[in-house]
Parts: sequence; C-alpha cells; structure tokens
Amino acid sequence: MGMGLGDSLRVTLFGESHGQCVGALVEGIPPGTPIDSDSLARDLSMRKPGRKGLSSRSELDNCEIVSGIHEGKATGWPVLMLARNEDAKSSDYGFLPEHPRPGHADMVEAIRNEGHNDPRGGGSQSARLTLGIVAAGSQARSLLDGAEWSCKAHLHSIGGIYSRPLFELDMTTEYVEGTDMARLNCLDPDAVGPMSELIESVRMDRDTIGSSVELIIDGLPIGVGEPWFDGIEPSLARGLMAIPGARAVEFSHGTESSRMRGSEHNDMWLPGGDTPTLEGSDSGRADGSLGGRSTGAPIRVIVHFKPPSSLPREQFTLHLPSNQVRSLKVGGRHDPVIGPRAAPVVEAVAILVICDLGMMGGFLGNHD
Repeated sequence: MGMGLGDSLRVTLFGESHGQCVGALVEGIPPGTPIDSDSLARDLSMRKPGRKGLSSRSELDNCEIVSGIHEGKATGWPVLMLARNEDAKSSDYGFLPEHPRPGHADMVEAIRNEGHNDPRGGGSQSARLTLGIVAAGSQARSLLDGAEWSCKAHLHSIGGIYSRPLFELDMTTEYVEGTDMARLNCLDPDAVGPMSELIESVRMDRDTIGSSVELIIDGLPIGVGEPWFDGIEPSLARGLMAIPGARAVEFSHGTESSRMRGSEHNDMWLPGGDTPTLEGSDSGRADGSLGGRSTGAPIRVIVHFKPPSSLPREQFTLHLPSNQVRSLKVGGRHDPVIGPRAAPVVEAVAILVICDLGMMGGFLGNHD
C-alpha cells in the first residue's frame, strides 16, 4: 500500500476523512532534533479548512505528538502525529456507494476493494490526509534550517490570474492573520484582490476552478540528489503528484522547454567563490538540478491543480442500482479551488523530499 514517502526520512500517512483521526508516522528524524510545537500549529493553520470562501468544514486540527519525543527533542525513534476529526458530517455522503461522483475515486476504490472501502468524504483518498504531510514537514524543517536550505511555496495562479514569480517578491514576508494574503497563502499583495473576486464569482456560479502553486527550493550545494529514480526531479515529482488534485509538475522552464532551442535553454557555468555558479541563478532562470543532482542554483517548481471535482451544481453520472445515468447534486462542504490550501502541502512535500535526499547523500542528519 503506497502510503509512504521517503527512505532515510520516511513518512507514512494514515486515517480517513470521516474516521476518528488522520496523521503521520515519521521515521528517521535524528535524535536531538528540536520538535517545535509553534511551527506545527502555524503550518497546520495554513492548510486547515474554515476560511472565508473556501471549505466551511470546521476542524481545530490540534495535532498531538504521541511518541518519539522527550523534553522537546526527537529521540530517534518513530514520531507518531495525529489529529482527531471533529466536524465530519457523513450524512452528506448518503448517496454513496450507489451513485459515485464524477471526477472522484469512488468508483475505482469500491471496485478495487470489493466494496470494503470507506466512501465517506473520500475515505483515505481524501485531501484531509494532507494534514499528516504538513505536520511531518513542520518538524523536518529544522533539519533544513540547520543547513541553511529552504523551501517556500505560495499560490501562483487561479484560473487566468497569476501572481508575480516568487523571485520578484519578498519570500520572508509573514502573513498577517485576517488578510487575503493569509487566507489564500499568496505573497503577492497585488494579485490577491482579483483572485478573491474570481473565487467568489466561481462560488456564486456553483462551480470550481483550477489553480497552481509555485515552489522555490534554495540554498542547496552542488550534488544533492541520487541517480535516476532518486534524482531531485523524479523524487519531487512523485511526492508532489501524490497531492490530491495535482495534474502536472513543471521544473525550471517547464513546458516552455519543448518550444526552446538548446542555445536558449542551456545555462553557462561561471566562476564562483568556493564552487562554480550558473548564469541566471540570481533571477531563478537557471536549472536548479541537472542529472537529478542540485547545481547550487535555486530550484523552481510549478504544481498545477485541477478544479475540485465536488461542485454544488447538477451533474449527471452512473447510478449503479439502476444502471442508468442520473442527476446528482453533491452536498457537503468543499473548496471551490485547491491552490490556496495546497500551498503549505507543496511546501511540506518539498521539505520532506529534500531532507530525505540530503540524508541519503550525507549532507544532512548530524544534529548538534
């Protein structure tokens, strides 16, 4: 069962959307690593529901660290982190399993597990399980901080409205509670107004809309990453594409690369201080990874998310008992767009993947 991510630092997710709890088992955090409850609460608050214009599910997301810590530091043993589900409304899913939703995993999950799956709210397929990813990433962040490596993600686009690239913004900006920047997890103050208006328009139209999240990974020395399938791009792509609703991951020039010439795409090596540098590193243009290993330049990633599949307008789909296509209106509390709440999840996945690769290569792991 593919609920795990990583090797040297391994995270295993558990729980269901409408079960008792969700969380993560984290193995490989070096003994002595500080466990930061403030960081845990702050990161989880960035992804939790209940924000204006988004899902109205009201979860406190109080995450408990059950094992693997003593006197505020990791012991080196598995760290179990869980949060109780407190506002699940299973009656919203009374039409399942007889009337599987379009765009959801209801049908394939039921057939794959011969009807023994938990269909409520998507069960273990639900984005509710991303709480465990964010919780795990919040505690792995200190490993990156110690090496002066960083991962930063924010909302990049909603529909046809785009924020400025992160390299043009102040990535050290702290969100102010109650602002649109904090609500949408977007660092561009000029973009959040039009984005908010578009979300409200889509919501009033009883529809949903696509979005994207931008990620910058910075500070890595040359050589982080393993050959082939454990390279930086393959490892990040695997983790990022597992986020519910993800449909594409772009690195550096992304899809634009297929329309470029090599003379345009190649980055020149230049003399540096301790090591050579790539032309364009300061502007975010340079490839942050070559051959699966870091080049010393920042790594820029865009993750694209589909419109949420649950929407309140009438849809038509197969009704299993009658074997006919019938009308279905999906109730419940759902986000009209994925990107705002996905931003901290993208950031957490990047932290976990980069920590894992850093530990595999001997760059990280020794904690003073």
